[in-house]
Amino acid sequence: MPTNYDGNTTERLALDSFIKLVRAADSVSAQINDHLRDHGLTVSQFGVLEALYHLGVLNQSDLARKLLKSTGNLTTVVDNLAKQGLVERRRCTEDRRVVYIHLTDQGREHIESILPGHVDGVVDVFSVLSVDEQGVLGGLLRRLGKGE
Repeated sequence: MPTNYDGNTTERLALDSFIKLVRAADSVSAQINDHLRDHGLTVSQFGVLEALYHLGVLNQSDLARKLLKSTGNLTTVVDNLAKQGLVERRRCTEDRRVVYIHLTDQGREHIESILPGHVDGVVDVFSVLSVDEQGVLGGLLRRLGKGE
């Protein structure tokens, strides 16, 4: 649905593009992440496990920055993962204000069991675009995200 904003052509085009971007992102995210419920995870919890799996141990501030989350929001996400035994917190010995988040063995096994199916889902959703189109889309989104 296009915008109903009664502005000039530039404004309406930008608003229409924004609406399409948000709707596409929501749709793609729902299609790709729907399976996470079956694994007892939220999108944010999966993001934490995936980040720790690929990047290794991170302090809570760096993890929040990587996931574009507030540290307050991330605290709740990590609390719930810790209750499930998937991550653990360890205080830095040099600076007790710093808390590192570690994957447990159970967390590593859990993300390793989920990740292949998740990647397959991403590939499937993006298969409506050719390889070239995916490259163009990636470049456009990078430019848009950087404000270039």
